[in-house]
Amino acid sequence: MESTKFNFPESKKPRVVIIGGGFGGIQLVKKLRNKGFQIILLDKNNYHTFQPLLYQVATGGLEPDSIAYPLRKIFQGYSDFFFRMASVESIDAKQKEVHTDIGIISYDELVIAAGSTNNFFGSASLAQNSMPLKTVTDALDLRSLLLQNLERSLTAVNKEKFQNIIIAGGGPTGVETAGALCELKKHVLPHDYPELNFNETRIILVESGHSILAGMSPFSSKQALDSLTKIGVEVILNTAVKDYDGNKVVLADGMEIPCSAFIWSAGVKGIDMKGVDKESIGHGNRIVVDRFNRILNMEHIYAIGDIALMKEDDYPKGHPMVAQVAIQQANNLAHNLVAHGKSATLKPFRYKNLGSLATIGRNKAVADFPFIKFKGFIAWVLWLVVHLMTLVGFRNRVIVLINWIWYYFSYDKAIRLIIRPFKK
Repeated sequence: MESTKFNFPESKKPRVVIIGGGFGGIQLVKKLRNKGFQIILLDKNNYHTFQPLLYQVATGGLEPDSIAYPLRKIFQGYSDFFFRMASVESIDAKQKEVHTDIGIISYDELVIAAGSTNNFFGSASLAQNSMPLKTVTDALDLRSLLLQNLERSLTAVNKEKFQNIIIAGGGPTGVETAGALCELKKHVLPHDYPELNFNETRIILVESGHSILAGMSPFSSKQALDSLTKIGVEVILNTAVKDYDGNKVVLADGMEIPCSAFIWSAGVKGIDMKGVDKESIGHGNRIVVDRFNRILNMEHIYAIGDIALMKEDDYPKGHPMVAQVAIQQANNLAHNLVAHGKSATLKPFRYKNLGSLATIGRNKAVADFPFIKFKGFIAWVLWLVVHLMTLVGFRNRVIVLINWIWYYFSYDKAIRLIIRPFKK
């Protein structure tokens, strides 16, 4: 059956189709507003997810609607803007069309801002059995599993499998998740489960490299490692995860650890985009672009954010896959799209590193800035402020702030309900 071709209201303005409502996609829409374009935004969800706080949803600190915001509400009042909830199936560069599960959409300029997904490095068992943390659904599934394991450990003969929690990957997601789980183990769960001995609960962080937070400075990496160790996280370095069957984790050195909750944050890759020239796909399944975010070997198609692989002198392997890169690339591309329409000079992209932050737990964080690096309470407060200000929507900021204040003074993460049981 032939797909339906969408006919949006006629406009003399060139049509820009944006795939993805993440940081890059929503920033690009904002910057192109009232700049002489008809804008169409596509996303498989009807909301934007603030991914840096997914781990707090998974560990019971926040509800999902605190970190998600309706895309239609973000752009209320925008003229010549249309949102469609759709999954992209392929791109037809010759016909200048995007094929989706709801029909075909034509474009004059196409921007791929679809982001990244989990990279299990070809392991079917890891993909099938581990718990990723990339979406709101993932976070809710993980929360249910953690609580279900606690309930099962009350009646299980062998409690070890249900009380061990293993995280693969020592990046910001892995480090922050491990810290949050340790705080739960120490301050919250013993009151709910007085029959369990939480001294037997192990939070284990496994990293294949020689350090955690490898994208930050050696100073921050060491401080984070010391802080995690002090609060009770077992950190295993220079060791990769080889296999996981749902009952035990097997490490590359042969060690086997019983575990029913294995969290995967050890790798990401660009989302597959059928129709992109295969010669334009680079390392990590990312799309190779030039300094103007134009996809190599393709006309009128751009890529920004996690899915884009752009090399600079300071970043020979491409930019880090973080929100700031996506936002800055969106700003630069918006400038160039407007300039191109006016036959003006285009501006090459140059990433400005504004700094990096990671939290380990209450009053514990590390901060890397171009000219200063520090740790502790000040870094933790700065982490809170930056994340609050970056959240989309005033309501979300208020709710998250209230939750954080409540937890800081009460040590009580109240969201410990198994509303939707998780089944593997």
